[in-house]
Amino acid sequence: METNDPPLPLPLEDVVLANVPVWEAELLHIYISPGHDYWGKQGEGRLQHGIQQVSQVECIAGRGLRGDRYSERRIGHKGQVTFFDAQVVEDIRSRFRLPKLPASVFRRNLIVRGPRLQDWLGRRFLFQGIVFEGVQECQPCHWMDRVVAAGAEEFLASDFRGGLRAKVLTPGILRVTEELPG
Repeated sequence: METNDPPLPLPLEDVVLANVPVWEAELLHIYISPGHDYWGKQGEGRLQHGIQQVSQVECIAGRGLRGDRYSERRIGHKGQVTFFDAQVVEDIRSRFRLPKLPASVFRRNLIVRGPRLQDWLGRRFLFQGIVFEGVQECQPCHWMDRVVAAGAEEFLASDFRGGLRAKVLTPGILRVTEELPG
């Protein structure tokens, strides 16, 4: 019988048999937030949902990160977790002369160093014992021009700089591998 329900997360034994490649990356920061911070068109307002930096987080298969705004959406949605390249944080700091700009301002969950995120779009990968599937490029919103600097949205919109949305296919705990300020 066919259903319109999204596929459930894979049982671990099915994933292991699929020979999922191991993702070589450092996890520098983990951020979660209970709600969206920006709403409407630029200048309309902020909701003041802060972002919390944690040293570890539970990944819930089919949902996302425990405590994050996206984990309460329907099972199987595309935005369960977001990965963001630490090099992009450095590039933004340099380009806009903002050396102390915190990585949290981008409101992405996982700041990583190592992999080219665009190489994992449409692919499964094993990271810290958890299987993810890269499903969509993260497009920056117009708020980036306000919270970073004019031109930040355009800069992030090119060359896959906005990050990678992924699904969590198996449960587990992610831990920061190298803690850096901000």
